Amino acid sequence: MKKQRETKTTKVQLAPKSTLRRDILRDKQLYLMLLPFLLWYILFYYVPFYGIQIAFRDYKPFVGIWESEWVGLKHFINFFQSPYIGRLVRNTFLISFFSMLFTFPASVILAILFDELRSKKFKTAAQTISYLPHFISTVVVAGLVVTFLAPTAGIINVFIEKLGFERIYFMTKPEYFRSIYVIMTGWQGIGFGTIIYSSALAGIDGSLYEAAEIDGAGRFKKILNITLPSIMPTVAIMLIIRMGSLLSVGSDAIILLYQPITYETADVISTFVYRNGLVDSNYSYAAAVGLFNGVIALLLVLVSNTISKKVSDNSLW
Repeated sequence: MKKQRETKTTKVQLAPKSTLRRDILRDKQLYLMLLPFLLWYILFYYVPFYGIQIAFRDYKPFVGIWESEWVGLKHFINFFQSPYIGRLVRNTFLISFFSMLFTFPASVILAILFDELRSKKFKTAAQTISYLPHFISTVVVAGLVVTFLAPTAGIINVFIEKLGFERIYFMTKPEYFRSIYVIMTGWQGIGFGTIIYSSALAGIDGSLYEAAEIDGAGRFKKILNITLPSIMPTVAIMLIIRMGSLLSVGSDAIILLYQPITYETADVISTFVYRNGLVDSNYSYAAAVGLFNGVIALLLVLVSNTISKKVSDNSLW
């Protein structure tokens, strides 16, 4: 009897391994298709971690990482003592915060509006049109913005002049930069951001709406009492992820739009890293600033995840 029990126990313990092996052999073609992406992710996201140490060295390309002098926290201290740190953190936070404040709820609302459409053809067409800006190159979008806001032939200034006002040099006015950036990136990303919420909406049980309709609930009450609570876990997870990038504003669009006269409100951490690292070849200092930004992003994710878990029981882990 003991031998039979031991044999059964052994079989139970080996079952998961054999099941995993069987699944791999059965779906080997899918795993082979996944392999290039895993390799790409490892090569371009994890292997570069090796170079983080240049933030603690006085890195010289012709000497190499290991032969460069170890300087510890020198570059971090220089950044913290820099007169630009206040401006960089403030601009990065405000631009990211206003972008999140505008685009995040707009994507949720737009997804709900799409879900309320009854005509499948119109719904498909509307969703496709809203996705298209995401696939337009940032260079092209920035070029369109600069052209529309041009002081001489820009359509916006032509309209302003027709109304009897003076033309505005938008791209040279620091006070307009954040609004221009938020509107541009919002137009480019709101539609594409609805995809994940549309998927969550598709998973809602239709019988809930039928029961609410029998009880006399209108569309607004259905959205308020069924739709929003059902997609709230997805919204919470996406908000946590978005919080992690609160101090991570992409440099591409800003570099294409800003100029020295607008640094007051346009210069962010990523553009500062770009100028110091690639333009001025101050690699170690730029790496230190980038690492600082990454650590802050990690802390924001941890804090927002903890708060979300305590408040709503929804979290990444």
